[in-house]
Amino acid sequence: MNKTDLLSPTDTFPRRHIGPNADEIAAMLKALGIPSLDALVDSAVPKNIRARKPLNLPPANGEHSTLAQLRTMMSRNQVFRSFIGMGYSDCITPPVIQRNILENPGWYTAYTPYQAEIAQGRLEALLNFQTMICDLTALEIANASLLDEATACAEAMHMAQAVSKNEDAKIFFVSEACHPQNIALVQTRAKPLGIEVVVGDHRKFRCSEKVFGALLQYPATDGVIYDYAPFIEDAHQHGVVVAVSADLLALTLIKAPGEFGADIAIGSAQRFGVPLGYGGPHAAYMATRDEFKRHMPGRLVGVSKDAQGNHGLRLSLQTREQHIRREKATSNICTAQVLLAVMASMYAVYHGPEGLKKIARRVNALTTTLAAGLRKLGHEIGGEPFFDTLHVTPQKVRSEDICKTAESLGINLRVRRDHSICVSLDETSCAKDVMDLLRAFNVGRELNFTIDQIDVAALLRSADSALRRSAATLNRASAFLAHPVFNTHHTETQMLRYIRRLESRDLSLCHSMIPLGSCTMKLNATSEMIPVTWPEVGRIHPFAPAHQTEGYREMFKQLETWLAEITGFAAVSLQPNAGSQGEYAGLLVIREYHERRGQGHRNICLIPVSAHGTNPASAAMVGYKVVAVACDAQGNVELKDLRAKAEQHRDNLAALMVTYPSTHGVFEASIKEICQVIHDNGGQVYMDGANMNAQVGLCSPGDIGADVCHLNLHKTFCIPHGGGGPGMGPIGVAKHLAPFLPKHPIVETGGAQGIGAVSAAPWGSASILVISWMYIAMMGGDGLTHATKVAILNANYIAKRLEQYFPVLYKGATGVVAHECILDVRQYKSVTVEDVAKRLMDFGFHAPTISFPVPGTVMVEPTESESKDELDRFCEAMIAIHGEIQAIESGRIDAKNNPLKNAPHTARVVTADKWERPYSREQAAYPAPWLREQKFWPAVGRIDSVWGDKNLFCVCPPIEAYES
Repeated sequence: MNKTDLLSPTDTFPRRHIGPNADEIAAMLKALGIPSLDALVDSAVPKNIRARKPLNLPPANGEHSTLAQLRTMMSRNQVFRSFIGMGYSDCITPPVIQRNILENPGWYTAYTPYQAEIAQGRLEALLNFQTMICDLTALEIANASLLDEATACAEAMHMAQAVSKNEDAKIFFVSEACHPQNIALVQTRAKPLGIEVVVGDHRKFRCSEKVFGALLQYPATDGVIYDYAPFIEDAHQHGVVVAVSADLLALTLIKAPGEFGADIAIGSAQRFGVPLGYGGPHAAYMATRDEFKRHMPGRLVGVSKDAQGNHGLRLSLQTREQHIRREKATSNICTAQVLLAVMASMYAVYHGPEGLKKIARRVNALTTTLAAGLRKLGHEIGGEPFFDTLHVTPQKVRSEDICKTAESLGINLRVRRDHSICVSLDETSCAKDVMDLLRAFNVGRELNFTIDQIDVAALLRSADSALRRSAATLNRASAFLAHPVFNTHHTETQMLRYIRRLESRDLSLCHSMIPLGSCTMKLNATSEMIPVTWPEVGRIHPFAPAHQTEGYREMFKQLETWLAEITGFAAVSLQPNAGSQGEYAGLLVIREYHERRGQGHRNICLIPVSAHGTNPASAAMVGYKVVAVACDAQGNVELKDLRAKAEQHRDNLAALMVTYPSTHGVFEASIKEICQVIHDNGGQVYMDGANMNAQVGLCSPGDIGADVCHLNLHKTFCIPHGGGGPGMGPIGVAKHLAPFLPKHPIVETGGAQGIGAVSAAPWGSASILVISWMYIAMMGGDGLTHATKVAILNANYIAKRLEQYFPVLYKGATGVVAHECILDVRQYKSVTVEDVAKRLMDFGFHAPTISFPVPGTVMVEPTESESKDELDRFCEAMIAIHGEIQAIESGRIDAKNNPLKNAPHTARVVTADKWERPYSREQAAYPAPWLREQKFWPAVGRIDSVWGDKNLFCVCPPIEAYES
């Protein structure tokens, strides 16, 4: 060992992140008959797109020193008490929820619950979330969360147009009392669809048949609790669909939107125990009337039953998924904010209805006390009744002086354009905060009273009380959260056991590899996750002044620079907070580029038939017409068809959406020619970054010829999937598109000619960007490149081991695959790909992606994080399943009563007194030797999806249902 090695850090990260060691890599290469890792990469990646030089990134750093570096950077953030409001409230995350959910890989490394039998814990937590939303909004059905409040408002506009009977109407009314970011995002979404957004005073606006929908804020952005019933009554008389963006905590005290006639309720669940995080991630919600359920965007958890007739949960109404409906989909959103929705639902479970009301009453009492104190100081309080926000018009003192004094006290306020000030209190507020606020409004002068001299109880009882005056029309009288789950787990012991019980029903990366093609379920390292819950990361308001967020700004700048280097692009926007939003933002940038050049008529988007379903849905959302491009027998884009359609539509060609490596798991050798065809015909190339894990360090979208690419940070760059969310989908763009990167209405960001906001917060879900920053900083350019090579190796090793049992459907020109492979199950007549997926659960594995992009196949992506031992276990499971298939095909096992058709096998089934199956209990439950050491038991048998859709039920069932 030389001196340099002795002095080098011992906690280097690449060797922890990358599964196979040097000996395992050598063994896998030997099995492939390939002399070296570089030789494999040379076979897989076309030479004409290979990177010309190594990634220009800082050298890899050790875990400990990287954490210290980030801590130093983030210490430049100033954690002020933010009374800004605008849909964001500081809150208290119960420690039992923070430690056991937010910081627990059993919850944050699980995948989207498409395989319901091994996701019953998350599904129950999400059903609790839906029940909570339905109860608080007094509407019949809710989804399992959306991306953020502003996005939910925009989705409500789309939904209103879809269900409105005013078919030719093009006007969407938005109350000027809505939060500015909500208004801005609705305007962004409306523009490409030809929807006219009218922003005005709801008290003066008159509906007509030219209006299809309306959006209201409840309470308003300045805190006023309006009685919207007259507006809604008038709107309904003209066929207008009304959406109300409502504060969940306020709804524990004030009348619910469903009770005064709202058709749709949307909003944020952030203040239910989810940190501010400088803007996210947070779970938004949507609820509506039962008659509109098939038009809801996002996911919906429903109650069904399993093969034994027991209670079971699943994702319902999946015919709405983009992969099926494509450009006719209601929305391009294919994800949710599952981890955050789980936290919010658990917050309600922990506090219960009385606990939530107690928190709300305290917040309102503090606000009432502050209002009384401000009046004593001579200031004018406008807009009553109020809940937690006051609209203050300063008297005999400048708002600038108030804010300067507030800042000296560590306080942020919201100053409006008319120089009035809004103050929003929250769960963390206390008597000292009220006193400090009063001092700020008294510009530092001594107060001649204390809050002890303000009889808040008397104020709340009096007829002058803001809420009391509205009791006849606005106070809530109806009950909510009556289900036992919200009235049982109020001690930490009970709560801890409930969380752990649900966690035990879910398979995550804690148990085994999750080999999902196109979803890249790789290691989410603990050192990457630790910073998320630092106060200087989690307790920053998204609209805090720039000088208080210097640490975040530096981190953003570095991350943007690194991602630009990795993608080969000139600029990056971190604003899109999901892959679907990255697609949308990228296409909007292309659209704006064409319009600024006088080419706004370009509206044709070419999309290969193998594309992700979000691609055509995103294209439709920006007003583009989708033209499908054929693929050849090898799964590649058919160049002849592409060229013909590009030339046919050359006058109106806007873009091509292409995934690279292809959705079929190969590096198409003709990708540069594909890009050139589009450019020659006046279009731009949008590259879907879902498969970026095969590109990093070897090639880049910019060098290949793409103009835009979105990056799934929750795939390639290690942000956990969280059971189906959060995600981040930033976009990289070529130099000519950089001026059009998205802006924001509150915080300065984006290009000089930027498109409107695409997320509620200026940098999307900012707090989880530290995860990707940590990953890149610890890996360095060499580590990232080596990871890509190993990802390709792992996929080829699995393909080689399994090809004699399940043919590999597509390979590149040299006979190798990229970072994933598609295995064909269609040749077997007696079983389906779903049978294989369910049987894998008995072996302790999550199934690969099934029936996409080709029905009847499985798409396997092992990632670089899995060791050879784990890959071999998966291969042995698949080989054993193949043996069972052969036994069925040959008639040795009954075609209907067999291990595959009956899978998965639960502990209840295997230990039952009766066993009437022509195979042993051991074969059912322990089909592989390693299962004796560790066995994951599916919580329920095979879910009956058809029964669940025919008997749609999307809230917590009554307790009798469990008993029966």
